[in-house]
This record gives sequence, structure tokens and C-alpha cells, in this order.
Amino acid sequence: MFTITLVTNPAMILEPVLVRSLRDAMGGGDALWLDPNCAAEFEVGALPRNLPQIRDSLDAEGVDLVAQPSAGRRKRLLLADMDSTMIRQECIAELAAAAGSGAQVAAITARAMNGELDFEAALTERVALLRGLPETTIAEVLATRITMMPGGATLVATMRAHGAHAALVSGGFTAFTEAVAAKLGFDEHRANTLLVEGGTLTGTVAHPILGREAKVAALDELTARLGLTDADVLAIGDGANDLGMLQRAGLGVAVHAKPVVQAQAAHAINHGDLTALLYAQGYAKTEFVTP
Repeated sequence: MFTITLVTNPAMILEPVLVRSLRDAMGGGDALWLDPNCAAEFEVGALPRNLPQIRDSLDAEGVDLVAQPSAGRRKRLLLADMDSTMIRQECIAELAAAAGSGAQVAAITARAMNGELDFEAALTERVALLRGLPETTIAEVLATRITMMPGGATLVATMRAHGAHAALVSGGFTAFTEAVAAKLGFDEHRANTLLVEGGTLTGTVAHPILGREAKVAALDELTARLGLTDADVLAIGDGANDLGMLQRAGLGVAVHAKPVVQAQAAHAINHGDLTALLYAQGYAKTEFVTP
């Protein structure tokens, strides 16, 4: 059996007539409303061949669709990217804005996240533009420029309350992942380390650089340590360097992602907030844990 989950933005309404018509068209079972306003699901015996077209049509109406096997939907390991996934911003772009090189860094970042540039080379080039920036700027950026993505703390708290392990795995910097992981309740975090001398950034990062392959390695290491398999993993991200872990995970979701990532990921959330990932696992809103 397969489960079809429909989710929209919490500020919108998921119309019951849409759910009924889609269920009828797919020959599905009774709809279960996970949230009376914005999330519902139903089971089907087989996925329709035109599922991509159905997904695109719903996307145009502001509705996300996740289709997956019904068994094992509740995942036991959350692997989450940070920038533009768990937080609204790209940390390196915010540091660059403070350094006066924001436009240059933003252009490189956009190309890297779209898969047009090698991630390691792009990161090295961007970090070089931060040379001479006072280390205190990091704390200033965290305090004034970084905001959490809606639903993120609830996603982490709910999964952990049901026995899952949560790891923040970022191609960004430990100076940010440490703070974000603590704020959102992650069990651990991994990222790159900005090098500092005399209270200023050197324009370099410690090696090896954490990129696409390191995120896959984190999936391997964590599943081995926790006695899990790939099928037990929920991986989320928005950039090309996330694709490796998204394609390996039992549930890999491109979250408000770049087009190239959506095209290659099995699942995408474009409209719902991060609690959509709880609905996709079969959690009702009444089961959500608010930290």
C-alpha cells in the first residue's frame, strides 16, 4: 500500500472537495485529516502513472503532494541542511553583506546551489572574500540577521519525542550550526570551520571541507552508529550539495528548493512549512510537540 499526503501552507485551506476528487480518481481509501485545515492523507493500492502530472497540477494550486509506501513512514533519523532549510538565510551571504561583498558571494552561492559550480571550489572562493572580517561579526549576524524557518523547532521536537535522532548537517559553518542546533533542539551538528587569527577571519576554512559527499558520509556514519538503515532516514535540504543524502534517504525531501534539486529529488515541499514533514510521516497536528 501507498500513502498520498496532501499539505498546503498553514495560512491557506486545503479544500475537502479537492481531497475527495483526488482520492476518487486514484481509487483510494477514506481520507484521514491530519489537520482539519491544511493536511490530509489516504491510501492507494498502486501509484498512478501520471503522478508527476498530478503533482505539478497541485503545485500550481498551492498544494504539496508526497506519495510513498505506507509502511515505515515514521523516520528515526532526521538529517537536515541548515541554510535556507532550517533557517531562512544563507549564513555566508549574511557575513558577506557585512563585509561589503554581498553581491559577489550571492552570485557564486546561487550557481553553487544550482549545481553549476563545484561546491568546494565555490565555498573556497566565497570564504576568501571574508578575509579580514572581525570574528565578532558572526555573533552580530546571528543576533540580527538569522531567523528560523517556520515549523522547524516543532519538527525536531516531535520527531525526538517519538524516539528519533536529529542531526544538522551543513555546508555552512560551525559558528552558526552550533547556535542553530541548540536553538532548535538538534542532538548534534556538523559543518565547516572558519579559521580565525588575531580576532579576524583569515578567508579560509579548515579541511576537509564538508560538502555533498560528507553529507552522505554523515548518513552512513549515523545509521551505523544508531543501528538504522537508509529507509529509517528523513533527509531535507534545498541545494545541489544535498542531493546525495536526499537520494539515499528513505524519505528525501527538497524543501523550498532550487529547480535542479526538485527535478532530481523524489519528493518536494514548496508550500507547507517544515511541519509538512511531520504530516508526510503520518503525524496528526494533535501529536505535534511544541518546544
